[in-house]
Amino acid sequence: MKKIILCLLVSFVTFQISAQGLDKSYKTLDLALAGGSGFSPALSFTKMFGVGKSNRFKIGYGVRLTSFFSNSTIDFRTAPAKLTSGSASFAALFAEDIVANIDTFRLKSIQSNALNISINLQYALSQKLEVGFNIDALGVTFGGKQTGDIVSVKNKRKFVDGSTQSGASPSGLNLLLVSDSDIGGLNSELYGRYWVSDKIGIRAGVSFLFVEYMTDKNVKVNTDDNNRWRYKNLMPMVAVSYKF
Repeated sequence: MKKIILCLLVSFVTFQISAQGLDKSYKTLDLALAGGSGFSPALSFTKMFGVGKSNRFKIGYGVRLTSFFSNSTIDFRTAPAKLTSGSASFAALFAEDIVANIDTFRLKSIQSNALNISINLQYALSQKLEVGFNIDALGVTFGGKQTGDIVSVKNKRKFVDGSTQSGASPSGLNLLLVSDSDIGGLNSELYGRYWVSDKIGIRAGVSFLFVEYMTDKNVKVNTDDNNRWRYKNLMPMVAVSYKF
């Protein structure tokens, strides 16, 4: 019993000592690279603020530019939550897909850029090791116009002019809501970071990216018109951070 108590005391003291050297706040410049069905570089600036006496937990804000490139065929699906789940609220997170309302819009190449304000959460396990999560909240998307085809094998839907082809561009507005209620291009990351020096850190984790395009033509789904199409991509990610 004495050994257990001693081990707990040593662990507690070590935990407290390691917390004493943590920065109360800091800024980072970060370059992340993610890849899978496409290639996604992200350049970000972040300001983190310590919470509590230990400064282990930090919250912060940032600005991030995320690009996505692909020269292979990518299938986008119907985006609006009202169509995919029947609800444009928090309930969309738990609702089943309404398969009859969902079509596919196919693009053969993509180049999309999203500039967003991000929300950041982080916890320091030690002076060197951190774990964190960030997500885009609000911004704009821009990129080149592409031409794609609607693929609606089961529903046999076409664009309102009777064609199956339309021009499409990245959606302009990005807004974090919840699940399919989200609008536009949004990036989020779950990661661990190791500081190899006082200034340089290496991050690794996963990036979950939403890419959204809007077609020039609408598709009639029941009584609603749709021109928004979303691609969701979960990719492994590595990054280099500079602290200042």
